[in-house]
Amino acid sequence: MVAAILFHLSRSLWQRAWPLWAALPTALLLCSLAGPARADDISATARGVVRVVTIAIVDDEVVGFGHGSGFAVAPNRIVTNAHVVELLTRYPGNVVIGIVPSEGSKSYQGKVIAIDTVHDLALIEFSGTPLPPVALYTGPVSEGGMVTALGYPGNVDLATARSAVDYIHPLSPIRTEGVFSGRRQMSGTDVLLHTAGIARGNSGGPLLDPCGRVIGVNSAITRGEEGDSSFGFAIADSELAAFLTKAKQPFQAVGMPCTSIAEIDKAEREADAQASAEADTAKRDAAGKAVLAREAALTAARDAADRHRENVMAIATLMLVLGAMAIGAGGLLDAQAMRRKAIWAWAIGGLVMVGAVVVFVLRPTGTVSLPAATPAAIVSLAPTVSSTTPLGKLQCRFVPERSRVVSSSTTDLTLDWGKAGCMNGRVQYAENGSKWDRILVPAEEQTVSILQFDPATLSYVTTRYFLGAAEMDSVRKIRSQVTVKACSTDEAGRANLATQQSAIRTALPAQPNEKIVYRCTAASGAAASGG
Repeated sequence: MVAAILFHLSRSLWQRAWPLWAALPTALLLCSLAGPARADDISATARGVVRVVTIAIVDDEVVGFGHGSGFAVAPNRIVTNAHVVELLTRYPGNVVIGIVPSEGSKSYQGKVIAIDTVHDLALIEFSGTPLPPVALYTGPVSEGGMVTALGYPGNVDLATARSAVDYIHPLSPIRTEGVFSGRRQMSGTDVLLHTAGIARGNSGGPLLDPCGRVIGVNSAITRGEEGDSSFGFAIADSELAAFLTKAKQPFQAVGMPCTSIAEIDKAEREADAQASAEADTAKRDAAGKAVLAREAALTAARDAADRHRENVMAIATLMLVLGAMAIGAGGLLDAQAMRRKAIWAWAIGGLVMVGAVVVFVLRPTGTVSLPAATPAAIVSLAPTVSSTTPLGKLQCRFVPERSRVVSSSTTDLTLDWGKAGCMNGRVQYAENGSKWDRILVPAEEQTVSILQFDPATLSYVTTRYFLGAAEMDSVRKIRSQVTVKACSTDEAGRANLATQQSAIRTALPAQPNEKIVYRCTAASGAAASGG
């Protein structure tokens, strides 16, 4: 009885709302702004969740209504259940489909472009403000793991609506949590059994993992009778992926397990600590090798000095002997009355003997010394952040164990680090301590990205914040004050960019939704130089 009363009440409210929905084919509905989404993964997904309403009219009379949920798989395409748009088969050509986003100020008209009634899935296209697409999780889901349902349950609408207009203006979806209870087959379709609370109106809404990625499409519930627990059924991700592939609809799929930013930060700290320990060990090894090399060089130098000293003393002795022999020869010449030659012999012998004495007195001491050693611990091969020397082309590979991925691509990157923070010859980065940052605030996408490059470690990190419409508006106002866009060697301009980016940081949540880490090396055929 209660269910019948709720059904008729819902029908009455939608009849009163029809004059507003009738304007959908020719105009957009202006409504009040929804509150900004919270900075967590589920709320980030909620930005792409919509209410789907169908209204059938024949001969200017409303003859049918439909109400469900859906979510964006592309900026202008929505997935929902086929039974949410079942009025299309009952009243072909006489049904208006309304798409009500979770935030903003407008609703839009849509049309079904693909439908699979066997697996209860439909794809709807609409024109209007693009929505943030939701990613599918294609990895394994553990039984007992937490799941969240997002959607627009009709019983909540009936309990909170003050007027028919409340049903058709953008509102954030209702979230309920439960656990994944296992996979089942229902009418030949793979489904996920779960305990997240859903009701009529949740049909077509997403079932999410803790990272906000779609693992199923909510489609049915069991009836709880005489105290029995109720369960929800969601069309499995495998069925959804097959449906989208058949419809030639590209979608973002992520297979990485869900990890928290805290876990990633812990892994990052551990990796940094290990890298620091390895660097210290390398420095100690280098210092030990330097000491051994210095001792070896000192020993070799001493040996060489001793040999040189002994050679000089030998030369002095030889000169002394030669001088004595010359003097003796002079005596023989004098005895033979060869006075002139004897004088020359005496003179030469005396000079040689004096020379021998001089050489002996000036002989080397054998003492050696080497230049003062530079402690290996203070030698650094890392480039200084103020250097204007480019590093050149870099090949950057995705590091999964240090990353948290929710919906973004993780393909490897090729970067070109130029002079004074110029990336790829067109994007200027600003100094942030020993690193270089650039914050991207797009005009359409509801995501703020902080790109950071560390020349010392050749690491490239992208952190992404999935924000609501109101939050994006405030960040875009700050971004409009940034004047440096193209690459520039002007230090004052870079300092101003750093100041403006710092202001943007203060407007962002404490933690990002994604952190994607790359490790870079010199690209093949290019040499990276620290400068």
